[in-house]
Amino acid sequence: MGKLGNLGARLHHGEVGYDFVKNRKLWYGISILITITAIVGLTVRGLHMGIEFQGGAVFTTPKNMSASVSQAETYAEDASGHDAIVQKLGDGSLRIQIAGTDTEASDQIKSQLSKDLDVPADRINADLVGPSWGDQIADKAWQGLGIFMFLVVIYLAIAFEWRMALAAFVALIHDITITVGIYALVGFEVTPGTVIGLLTILGYSLYDTVVVFDSLKEQTRDITKQTRWTYGEIANRSINSTLVRSINTTVVALLPVGGLLFIGGGVLGAGMLNDISLSLFVGLAAGAYSSIFIATPLVADLKEAEPQMKALKKRVLAKRAQAAAKGEPAQSADDEESYADEDPDDAAAAVVGPRNQPASRGRGRGRPSGKRR
Repeated sequence: MGKLGNLGARLHHGEVGYDFVKNRKLWYGISILITITAIVGLTVRGLHMGIEFQGGAVFTTPKNMSASVSQAETYAEDASGHDAIVQKLGDGSLRIQIAGTDTEASDQIKSQLSKDLDVPADRINADLVGPSWGDQIADKAWQGLGIFMFLVVIYLAIAFEWRMALAAFVALIHDITITVGIYALVGFEVTPGTVIGLLTILGYSLYDTVVVFDSLKEQTRDITKQTRWTYGEIANRSINSTLVRSINTTVVALLPVGGLLFIGGGVLGAGMLNDISLSLFVGLAAGAYSSIFIATPLVADLKEAEPQMKALKKRVLAKRAQAAAKGEPAQSADDEESYADEDPDDAAAAVVGPRNQPASRGRGRGRPSGKRR
């Protein structure tokens, strides 16, 4: 942990770092490939909607049943002609879900299950679930999603700027698409718990993105008054300075969710946990990825298309070329020194040529050249 903390400090101060922004086309390509795969899976396989969305019947047997889950599943599918989901509850009873059945079919299935499971029919509880309840949940979820997206865009546009709001919106759509696509590919059942999980991950994804944006906003204040770094380089510093924090928060959140998914749902067989845990697990991972590899590089692309940022980039490159021609150490994105005290005239003079030398006058005012020791 000490080494990780030391790495975080070095990343925060710019002593080490990885150029995420420079390799943004690679990340865009990976995201596009994953998103296309998710969309294809969603189109070809579709979502396996739960009984709450399709309607059907739920049968609950008495306690301490001797029949196994696999046996009960076979009996239910043979009796109904539909796929069945069977779960063994804590008291030993079985919960059998069969979608797409009506009242008449439910009575026939109950009678057949009574014979196969060797249980009196009056001890098997049958409940019919209509699809309207699930439709109401889905409608409310879509309304909540739309309101959430609208408020997020408005808040980020006010607190930061519209480019960051747009980048955050793209990242959220990216996370939702990947999560839903994986549900289609894996074939997990979509239940109200899944909907809750999808809405929950939006907050986690947005948190990581806003942390980076806040750092970027602070570091780019009065950016045009200096000639050390371009906007893309400062954006990259912002990602690196918050990288360890993002990794830590994501790992801490993934550990309990992974326990629900792999241990609770996989090892212990509590299938109901899969509905919400898969959406949380995939969404948390996708949210951390998008905040680092998608949102901030996209902001850098949008900002560097501005005339002011283009002019700044030319000045920065010109100053570095001038320094290289003189054999001086070039200022780079790895320089720790803040540009708050840099002479604004230095930026304009840097592109004039070797005949004007105001840079040396700026250094003469009590500030050494090169990196601070």
